[in-house]
Amino acid sequence: MNTTFQQTTLTLEAAHSLIANAIKEAERLSMKISVCVLDSSGRIKAFSSMDQAPAVSLEACIKKAKTAVGFGLPTGKTWYEFIKNDPILMNGAEHLPDFILLGGGSPVMVNGALAGAIGVSGGHYEQDEKCVNAALAALPQQKA
Repeated sequence: MNTTFQQTTLTLEAAHSLIANAIKEAERLSMKISVCVLDSSGRIKAFSSMDQAPAVSLEACIKKAKTAVGFGLPTGKTWYEFIKNDPILMNGAEHLPDFILLGGGSPVMVNGALAGAIGVSGGHYEQDEKCVNAALAALPQQKA
């Protein structure tokens, strides 16, 4: 019987890199966003909100990251496709604390393991997803 396990999680440096690259993309898109990065246990590792980011973006980015890390699935269309034909999931998911279906949240995978999650909010969910994708694309990949 195993009594312990090892867990992959993001470093603070990686969390700051994700935030910086999401903000860089937001600036390119002329957006004001809030960004939250969680570790693999769902705890906030880093958070930033651009000047004049919408007030609702503060809570929304955290919920997007928590949804993504909690299920290992991106929010938005991926989550919708997962639940759309299941009435129990479709009606039950909205009652989960910190759950949000809006796009802009993604798990962060490192060497095939869940290392954390990122959530971005501030624009249309498709714009938020662009910021997430830019942040993930700029994250250096580990070697096995």
